[in-house]
Amino acid sequence: MRCPFIHWTHRHAVAVALLLLTITAQAQELEPRSYSPSPIGTNFLVASYGYLYGDVLTDPSLPISGVHAKISIVSLAYSRTFALAGHTASLAFAMPFSSGNLSGVVIGAPTEVHRAGIGDLKLRFAWTFIGSPALTPEEFARREQATSAGISLTMSAPTGQYLPSRLVNIGANRWGIRPEIGISQPYGNWFLDASAGAWFFTRNNDFFHGNTRGQDPLMLLQLHAGYSFRPGLWIAADIGYAAGGRSSVNGVPNEDRQANMRYGLTFSAPFARGWSAKLALSNGFVTRAGGDYKSVAFALQYRWFDR
Repeated sequence: MRCPFIHWTHRHAVAVALLLLTITAQAQELEPRSYSPSPIGTNFLVASYGYLYGDVLTDPSLPISGVHAKISIVSLAYSRTFALAGHTASLAFAMPFSSGNLSGVVIGAPTEVHRAGIGDLKLRFAWTFIGSPALTPEEFARREQATSAGISLTMSAPTGQYLPSRLVNIGANRWGIRPEIGISQPYGNWFLDASAGAWFFTRNNDFFHGNTRGQDPLMLLQLHAGYSFRPGLWIAADIGYAAGGRSSVNGVPNEDRQANMRYGLTFSAPFARGWSAKLALSNGFVTRAGGDYKSVAFALQYRWFDR
């Protein structure tokens, strides 16, 4: 059923496609080693760049074909570990800047949309309650590898650039919360990571000239298998599945429920004292809505300990 309030113009229809890709890309990031242990008092400063490109699947009732998007995301993040109830916890935040272009053919007419600006702030709290006691860097270096399991809560705050007169925006103008549980299992130099969680969203009550946009919870599952050559130098194969996330406008559901699977490869390497770099590649494997894109990401990380 088509949303009753929208009189689709060429520009508006293509803008919805860009909106779907931006939300999907942020929700389906593949993140290996996110539950691996670290010593307390460790600080991480990370600068990253991601480039997303490819086709976008939208509501099949829209008269859109040949949709292609190119989105760049630059992000600065900080994280710190500390002791909590005898185990290791961490608190992190990230601020992104996004720039995107999307082109397509709408009712036979070529159309292109561009957006750029500050994205929504992300905050993440994680606590590893099994297999990761609160250790100093010296104690951590002498530890034996063991299974670790933890929980995390990620929050997306509506701080990004948003104008209700635009159908597509960099910011989502809503809150998002993702509870998650994860486990990391070492096997000598090999490791296996798994996590399960879901995004829950509040409504955007100022969507496109005062309408209300909602979205169902989006379930996320991830599995990573990798090999560690030495501390900081590792490679991992990644796979992720996202299901749900159907949106609605003024209570009328859209045909955009996700059932997407992605696969990827992540490589991390240290290159100087406290410095490391990470390269991540991913691609859509099975896509139902908004996940048929390729992603290339590069991150530069600096780590230091409290003294």
